[in-house]
Amino acid sequence: MPDATPQATQAAKPAEKIGVLLANLGTPDDYSYWPMRRYLSEFLSDQRVIDYPKWKWQPLLQLVILSKRPFSSGAAYKSIWNHDKGESPLMTITKDQTAKMASAMAARYGDQVMVDFCMRYGNPSTKSKVRALVEAGCTKILFLPLYPQYAGATSGTANDAFFRALMDETWQPAARTVSAYFNHPSYIDALARSIETAYAKMENRPDILVCSYHGMPERYAQQGDPYSRQCHETTQLLRDRLGWADSQIISSFQSKFGPEEWLKPYTVDHVAELARQGKKSIAVVAPAFSADCIETLEEINEEIRESFDHAGGESFTYIPCLNDDDGHISALSAVVDENLKGWLG
Repeated sequence: MPDATPQATQAAKPAEKIGVLLANLGTPDDYSYWPMRRYLSEFLSDQRVIDYPKWKWQPLLQLVILSKRPFSSGAAYKSIWNHDKGESPLMTITKDQTAKMASAMAARYGDQVMVDFCMRYGNPSTKSKVRALVEAGCTKILFLPLYPQYAGATSGTANDAFFRALMDETWQPAARTVSAYFNHPSYIDALARSIETAYAKMENRPDILVCSYHGMPERYAQQGDPYSRQCHETTQLLRDRLGWADSQIISSFQSKFGPEEWLKPYTVDHVAELARQGKKSIAVVAPAFSADCIETLEEINEEIRESFDHAGGESFTYIPCLNDDDGHISALSAVVDENLKGWLG
């Protein structure tokens, strides 16, 4: 028998592929105390999110905030938890989005493109999914944070985790990131269609549509973060696409945390003021969120709704995020197609 050649004794090399890695914020593994504490500790220790000096912030976080907040946050998560699947709605929806994106990419590119997802905080980690894509033969990875508007505390920190994961790879794949897609025509159209569909089902048209975006400290915007501007541009593009007057659709910001001034107006206060001004029927949509999560299902649909009702509001409609809607998948696919140019033959 002929001697085995080195090539014959080596494991077969996987065919080269391109990976598309979707990324979202993250979710606790469970709503009980310790999983909540681990998740919140990782999230609130990120200096892209809270940029106070560690020597000042960490004692307050670990000794005070994380002794109490896991209980209140856990109760909020429990109220929206997908008990059938044992996971948060964000996890369920992100899995569904990934499956549909994988089908869309397979229809376009066959088995040349793989689609997977990761979470910035919690599981599955960015590092584990980069490793899995490389092991599957991906020599190129397109990283897509599922935040239409760029913010350092969302897209920026997601990119940081992606780049750190690449640092651990001996043979790094070629890499690209998608910065923002808030002004992509397909995204604006998908968002507008979701609003039109919701309005068509209502017996009476709301007096006003509130676009509620996740907030951030005003200081971050003053330091050059483009998020605030991109949020207002999103509302304007949506207004133009719907053909509505300026007074029919407005922007506000939610989820304020800590003592600093954040982007205003605050949604929770603003909806109450609208009710007092005679706007008794409103709808709320959350264009900064690609999937329904604690901030939409609990904060908007419960806390912010309650603020409106207590101020004399009569009709409050929350319009769900785009989630795994076909229009959303088409929009994300268009973004991916554009960013894969030059990588596909």
